[in-house]
Amino acid sequence: MPVAYIYLVVAVIFETTGTTALQASQQFTKFWPSVIVVIAYGAAFYFLGLTLKSIPVGVAYAIWSGLGIAFIALIGLVVFGQKLDLAAVIGILMILTGIAIINLFSSSANH
Repeated sequence: MPVAYIYLVVAVIFETTGTTALQASQQFTKFWPSVIVVIAYGAAFYFLGLTLKSIPVGVAYAIWSGLGIAFIALIGLVVFGQKLDLAAVIGILMILTGIAIINLFSSSANH
């Protein structure tokens, strides 16, 4: 796996951590979750920036946001007890399918 994709996965992990902490911060009324939001989003954008040295912004952002959506939906389900209906599950699976298509068949995935 090229290092740019490792940076992208790390960016997604920090982004989902930040988004999870954002929910836990209760609109920035809880101190520590709010601190985690700022640090995690800062790290997410740093690693996304490193990714953009090798992967076009459109492709990187599509992967970043798509994986983020899937991970946050799963975290919402497991951690916060939020339910997903069939349409939401199908939509998320379509997003993940799109990411797979980009990576398997598109020559745009690398500069």
